[in-house]
Amino acid sequence: MGEITNVMEYEAIAKEKLPKMVFDYYASGAEDQWTLQENRNAFSRILFRPRILIDVSKIDMNTTVLGFKISMPIMIAPTAMQKMAHPEGEYATARAASAAGTIMTLSSWSTSSVEEVASTGPGIRFFQLYVYKDRNVVAQLVRRAERAGFKAIALTVDTPRLGRREADIKNRFTLPPFLTLKNFQGLDLGKMDEANDSGLAAYVAGQIDRSLSWKWLQTITKLPILVKGVLTAEDARIAVQAGAAGIIVSNHGARQLDYVPATIMALEEVVKATQGRIPVFLDGGVRRGTDVFKALALGASGIFIGRPVVYSLAAEGEKGVRRVLEMLREEFELAMALSGCRSLKEITRDHIVTEWDASLPRPVPRL
Repeated sequence: MGEITNVMEYEAIAKEKLPKMVFDYYASGAEDQWTLQENRNAFSRILFRPRILIDVSKIDMNTTVLGFKISMPIMIAPTAMQKMAHPEGEYATARAASAAGTIMTLSSWSTSSVEEVASTGPGIRFFQLYVYKDRNVVAQLVRRAERAGFKAIALTVDTPRLGRREADIKNRFTLPPFLTLKNFQGLDLGKMDEANDSGLAAYVAGQIDRSLSWKWLQTITKLPILVKGVLTAEDARIAVQAGAAGIIVSNHGARQLDYVPATIMALEEVVKATQGRIPVFLDGGVRRGTDVFKALALGASGIFIGRPVVYSLAAEGEKGVRRVLEMLREEFELAMALSGCRSLKEITRDHIVTEWDASLPRPVPRL
């Protein structure tokens, strides 16, 4: 393995190392995978307006998320079944996040339980939640996360059904027999049966509650709830009214409904709708420190990365995840310095211009 110089290089290494079924599960999107490509392409339609001759000898990237201090606005998104990528799975990711001084979000469908991840040592951790038809199962899981010291719930709201992921159908994807969904192991829900197409799709169809609505949002926990999967101003306003502690602008890594906008394109609409009442975060397509800067310039309070974590985990285990976080941090710091920003609050909309700005109505100058 040669010198890794950027986050994207880990994908090719993961493809070589992982079984086809596993790599395709991590890498693929829904249907035509248009949104999967757009999540990346949209970032390239945002350009910088750097300011010069500013003293950037000291750069401060520290921030707070829901009152918790972290070293940078780069956090780890929930990605399922990480032991398919590496034997240490979520253990390695948790240790890497803690070492970087940032937040890890653990998936409901992790191959390590909330208790096991908590046992890896100190760290700020959030828990991503899918809502099952059996609400007692959900309540029990949330209580376990609370007892294990998790600090917030990231409630995924865009998955009443699983998106059509054709790679999983072709591969007849299922969880390898030596692994279980550890959070559900004692509830007879930890295994995934083989199916004629996607075993995961069959599992979701049988277990996930399609009737979930806003009214239920605050009944499950006293922990702050981040609503993950918002793409419109309408839903952003409802999330604020429903008492959400924050919003994650997300299209589920382009794995649910295809032909929805890239998250970076939906971000500004959502930020404006919240009117600063709650923080807005973003996941989807972030591969460079410049992407982080662009998201913050459009109003995000921070970003979450998903696929880079599982790819680097597959390539180099904990070392890989640490390196991904380091590279993004270094690139982000460089983007701040070259744009003339010494702290996160100095990153503004004026530091970027987007292709879609040209389509916005402009004031007519008075004669």
